Amino acid sequence: MIGDLLAASRPLSWINTAYPFAAAYLLVEGGIDARWVIGTLFFLVPYNLAMYGINDVFDYASDLANPRKGGVEGALLSPQRHRTVLVTAVAVCVPFVVALVVLGSPVSWLILAISLFAVVAYSAPPFRFKEIPMLDSVTSSVHFVSPAVYGFALAGGEVTPGLVALLSAFFLWGVASHAFGAVQDVVPDREGGISSIATALGAARTVRLALACWTAAGLLMLLTGWPGALAAVLALPYLWAALPFRSVSDAESGTANRGWRHFLWINYACGFVVTMLLIAYALDVR
Repeated sequence: MIGDLLAASRPLSWINTAYPFAAAYLLVEGGIDARWVIGTLFFLVPYNLAMYGINDVFDYASDLANPRKGGVEGALLSPQRHRTVLVTAVAVCVPFVVALVVLGSPVSWLILAISLFAVVAYSAPPFRFKEIPMLDSVTSSVHFVSPAVYGFALAGGEVTPGLVALLSAFFLWGVASHAFGAVQDVVPDREGGISSIATALGAARTVRLALACWTAAGLLMLLTGWPGALAAVLALPYLWAALPFRSVSDAESGTANRGWRHFLWINYACGFVVTMLLIAYALDVR
């Protein structure tokens, strides 16, 4: 059971939600405190167990036909585990959420509520936003951007034009990432009767949309000031990974998995560069 719960939480992706919160809070607050520890731990494991566990439960029928599932790219949980996953996800999230509400403010409560609603609404009925083309990519992006927004709000950060540009770029990165990830699942999703941005637009047009969003994200980073503007070049490796599939057919859309596997490791490399830029920024403002 522990192994199934671990697989359902997607350990490879834990950093993608914990890091945005931790970095955003630390930049505003300037130090580590109880709120930082609780928030980072929450967005590291419980948040991901809820987000991916709910998805694995309610996507089980279509996942059976998806060759990607059953490994690091998604657990394939037996129906006997579904209730356990849902109950455990709620049980591990509640103490953290209660603590964060007690330690937070009305603004942070609202952002946390939106974040948690997006986690549930993406996969669970009656919402199933993941089956509403475009809204699926938007909601998925909220999953990763909202921890950063929440971190800024919890620490009492000031809204500036540079911050808006930064978060907008992050949001477009999330939309592009989800859209590109959906391309590889066009065939199994259609066979399972699941709609997505990729089944609606087709594989090639979805890849081109992802390329456009990553490009726009890079351009927005130029508006964040020094040294954030240097992060504009981080759009290039994502463009490199997706560009070969800009004309992929729906029938061959599964080949985009090669680009997606590159994407997973590009995240870590770009995360390292972002960390260096954040350190440079922190040293500069202090």
